[in-house]
Amino acid sequence: MSFFISNAHAQAAGGVSDGPGYEMLIMLAVFGLIFYFLLYRPQAKRVKEHKNLISSIGKGDEVLTQGGIVGKVTKVADDKDFIEISLNEANQIVVQKSAISAVLPKGTMKSI
Repeated sequence: MSFFISNAHAQAAGGVSDGPGYEMLIMLAVFGLIFYFLLYRPQAKRVKEHKNLISSIGKGDEVLTQGGIVGKVTKVADDKDFIEISLNEANQIVVQKSAISAVLPKGTMKSI
């Protein structure tokens, strides 16, 4: 016997149903929808946009890498995942295509 509540009152208190647990299934479905619309769908959209960006890179495009390097694409290897970027007339670097974060408008390098 408890000192704070008697057994008769504890058993008489409702709130616990003996029916099927549909409430739990509904809550699980709601959490699944929240996960899909707030996490999975936006991330999948970003990945799709980045793949389209990578596939559209061509010679002469001005690009920005994830490291903050701005340059002009001088060579694109279709069969490999690397491109050559010219920083100026004397310096060229080779980076992975996946390291490109944005294609800049033409003339961006001249305005910097």
